[in-house]
Amino acid sequence: MRKLVLYTLLSLDGVAESPDRYVFDFDDEMYANLTRVIEAQDAVLLGRRTYDDWASYWPTSNDEPFAGFINGVHKYVVTSTQPATLWTNTTVVTDAVPQFVRDLKEQPGGDIGVHGSIRLARSLIGSGLADELRLVIAPALAGGGRKLFKDEDNLRKLELLRAVGTPSGALLVDYRV
Repeated sequence: MRKLVLYTLLSLDGVAESPDRYVFDFDDEMYANLTRVIEAQDAVLLGRRTYDDWASYWPTSNDEPFAGFINGVHKYVVTSTQPATLWTNTTVVTDAVPQFVRDLKEQPGGDIGVHGSIRLARSLIGSGLADELRLVIAPALAGGGRKLFKDEDNLRKLELLRAVGTPSGALLVDYRV
């Protein structure tokens, strides 16, 4: 069975929204970590907001290693309406998301990634479909913004798989859900 892996950049106070506001240095260890994560993935789930933002940026970007990955990988966008822009290798998922994800996990292949897409990530964690969290925790306080975890999220114990500090002070933390 394939794993569903959430890769998220967070501030120390848990904010996931607009990481460009609090990730000041993306060092070599962080790039190596990103490469490790995306090399294992052959499919990505995106929420509609992230998809719309990324579909206008990544197709013309040279920011590697992510541009080559996200432009080539199969993308599943979760939305109730057809996106205005269809990006290469995109399938629109309009309903029964939990069942779609369960079916996708049963198919052969590599890891299924979720990048950004805070609301989608929350729902996948809440429905028990997320297998691992790969967090990049920046050494900064955002002070406000949408968080990956809400106060009302169910309490659950996570298993630490890996924890590494980087030269810029970030923490790379992997958990099994």
